[in-house]
Amino acid sequence: MDRWKREGLRSANSGLRSQVEGLIDSYEEQQPRLAEIHRRLETLRLQASSSEGSVRATVDANGVLTDLSLTAAALRRPPDELGHMIVEAVQAAARHAREYSDESAAAVAVVLDDEPDLTDILGEGPTLRDIREFFRGTYTPGGAAS
Repeated sequence: MDRWKREGLRSANSGLRSQVEGLIDSYEEQQPRLAEIHRRLETLRLQASSSEGSVRATVDANGVLTDLSLTAAALRRPPDELGHMIVEAVQAAARHAREYSDESAAAVAVVLDDEPDLTDILGEGPTLRDIREFFRGTYTPGGAAS
C-alpha cells in the first residue's frame, strides 16, 4: 500500500472515530434526561374521581390500579351504581396515565430524533431507529414501523 492510500485511510479512520465519539458524547449528555423521564414514570401515580366525587382511583404510569378510595356515600349506593362509579374513576385515571406516558415517550423520541444513527455514519450496522419507533409506540419487530 502506498503512502497516499495509507494517509487517506488514516484520515478516514480519524474522521469516523471523531463522528462515533461525538455520537457517544451526545448520548452520554442525554442520559440524565432519559433517566429522569424513566424515574418519573416508575414513580408516577395519577388520581381521578367519579363524577360525583365519592370514588377516587389511583393508578401507576401503566394505568394499573394502585389504590381505591370510597366515601361513606359511595358505600350507600346500589352495587351496580357503585360498580359504575368505580369503573368511571379507574378509566379516567388510566386515561390520564396514558396521556402522561405518551407525552413522556414523545419527549424521549424527540431526544432520539436529534441524534444521528450509526447507519448515518457507517452506512451499515445496528440501527437506533427501532428504539425511536418503540418510544413512539409504532415499532413492529422485524418489520417497518406502522
